[in-house]
Amino acid sequence: MVRVTLLGSAQDGGVPQAGSVHREGLDRRYPVAIGLVDSNGGRHLFDASRYLAEQLQIWNQTGVDSIFLTHAHIGHVDGLTLFGKEAMNCKGISLFCSDIMLDLIQKTPIWSIMLDQGVFTPYGNNIVKLPGVTVEALKVPHRAELSDMHAYIIKAEKSLLYLPDHDTWSETLNGHDLRSWLNHLEIDIALIDGTFYSYDELKNRKQEEIPHPPVEQTLQMLGERRDGDGEVVFIHLNHTNPLCMDETPVTELGWKVGKEGMSFSLG
Repeated sequence: MVRVTLLGSAQDGGVPQAGSVHREGLDRRYPVAIGLVDSNGGRHLFDASRYLAEQLQIWNQTGVDSIFLTHAHIGHVDGLTLFGKEAMNCKGISLFCSDIMLDLIQKTPIWSIMLDQGVFTPYGNNIVKLPGVTVEALKVPHRAELSDMHAYIIKAEKSLLYLPDHDTWSETLNGHDLRSWLNHLEIDIALIDGTFYSYDELKNRKQEEIPHPPVEQTLQMLGERRDGDGEVVFIHLNHTNPLCMDETPVTELGWKVGKEGMSFSLG
């Protein structure tokens, strides 16, 4: 059986976020990541956060066979060092990422030494065939200070889209509407960027400097879930996102808010 487990549902800072005021009733959320188990039991981690120990427990695993990276922003890569000899002391983990991401890894001493030590064996991420499942990278526009950004389509009997980050729907969809884009990609389950609920959520920062399509806009584009629609699950929630406390605006339309431990069977 091919199965994906949601290991983290928060934006890179996690929930609660460092420096934020504690809010009563706010559940802990880890930086976004998913775990894929292929038909032979192979374990494949998508994004590597500093909460790796907790996320492996959620997944009921003690290690991984490969890692797929979306991009270089901190919450997606700051767990890579935990696979090195100071912690797990792994060898030969397949590391799938873009050429630009690999170039950054090779130029960053704390990561490049793990290539030299054989912790990771790097590969391109365009199309990767695993037992019973294929993983396809999909380049999407997102702040490229350090690397490019790739979503992933995980294809077995069902297909799952992992899209934790992107800048705007207009750039990503490139003239399509959201529903037709998901249908064109033949997506059954979409885990999509839900960082901010609204355009004016951040009160002390310029939100336009860290662009993400707000959930309000995505819900307007989706409307109510209809018979035959696939699942849409919002992930990568910022600690300011009111969905961390109340999921009703999403669930009343038939969609979902991601939570650690959610599991999706792909056949």
